[in-house]
Amino acid sequence: MPKKILIVDDSAAIRQSISFILAQEGYETMEATDGLEAFNMLGSIDSLDLIITDVNMPNLDGIGFIRKARELPKFKFTPILVLTTESQGSKMNEGKEAGATGWIVKPFNSDKLLGIVKKVAG
Repeated sequence: MPKKILIVDDSAAIRQSISFILAQEGYETMEATDGLEAFNMLGSIDSLDLIITDVNMPNLDGIGFIRKARELPKFKFTPILVLTTESQGSKMNEGKEAGATGWIVKPFNSDKLLGIVKKVAG
């Protein structure tokens, strides 16, 4: 069964790019345009192997989304990678405290993305 990954980003281009890269490797992907849409989707999903989320999004940002997702028992231990252009230590610390597993700094290439995904989701 393919590994399931939720991609959360308000940029359609980034969501499509990540989905394309992961689909080529046999991953099944789902997309959400912001943290609120993603959180609402979690209610109808049994499990995920990985969540990849942007930080800066409308309605509910990535950090807020991670906090809410971690409150749901079925996603308490799901790996969550944060996509960011920010190399700011404060945002990274905030993400870690919220429950982020790791970071992918934009811009990234497909090899780097796949390397991290394989390490975290298998």
